[in-house]
Amino acid sequence: MTVLQGVIHNRILILGASGFVGNALYRELDSYFDVYGTYCTQDGLYLDNQVFFKYNAETDSLLKLLDEIKPRYIISTFSSEMEAAMRSHAELISYCELLPMSRILFASSAEVFDARKKFPSYEYDKPLSETNWGRANIALEKLLLEQLPLQTTIFRLPEILGINAPSIMQLRQAIKHNAAFEVYPKRIISVTTAEKIAQQLHYIINKDLIDIFHLASTDVVHHDDIFREIAVRIGDKLPVFKKVFSSNEDEYQAILPKENSLPEAYRITVAEVIESSTLHDEIITLKK
Repeated sequence: MTVLQGVIHNRILILGASGFVGNALYRELDSYFDVYGTYCTQDGLYLDNQVFFKYNAETDSLLKLLDEIKPRYIISTFSSEMEAAMRSHAELISYCELLPMSRILFASSAEVFDARKKFPSYEYDKPLSETNWGRANIALEKLLLEQLPLQTTIFRLPEILGINAPSIMQLRQAIKHNAAFEVYPKRIISVTTAEKIAQQLHYIINKDLIDIFHLASTDVVHHDDIFREIAVRIGDKLPVFKKVFSSNEDEYQAILPKENSLPEAYRITVAEVIESSTLHDEIITLKK
């Protein structure tokens, strides 16, 4: 390992590594880097793990952990109350300010644009949100980009699907129990999978890219259409689709890559996301 100005060259710390996206990042990066992670509540899974550390943003300081691990790259994928999140990221900034070779990669979301409904949103569009979660992400983005513009990468995420995605697991349960599943017929979204996000972050880290990235499909789809398509593929019957309307007109809640589009191998389409969300079921069907 090479120490560069106080940080270890190939060391990564994933804040929120026990979460859905964070765990996909850990699995992707662990074979190539010296990767550490944090968890908050799953003591039984990680108590004796030498590379996972307990961290609760509401009660703990990050500085001691950062000083102990000395990561070059910190990937922030955890969620917490706004005050705790601002304090945690201020501590990240304090750490990285003293170490010019260090980098912060912050996971934001499409919700920073949830007040912009007429068109899809691109990397350099001005964020505008009407929800608490969207506003919180805007505030954290602003903090990092103002304080550490040359050491910060923002990666915004759309609706995340895939075989083990929480929304797909919920869909499976709704199919199994003939229960209600909410869909939004007038909402147009972009999508991706956790595995594709992990591949894209791997590329961004390898290339040491610093900018704003929309890690989303290159095309869009209506919310109800994609879940109906997936439901048809994974079940012999459909759930009770509960249609939710917030408008009579189509509304975009979609982010798309434009200025910072990644190479072809690192892009994904709606069709590929549907395939990734149903592939396991199709294999089982073939075996039968």
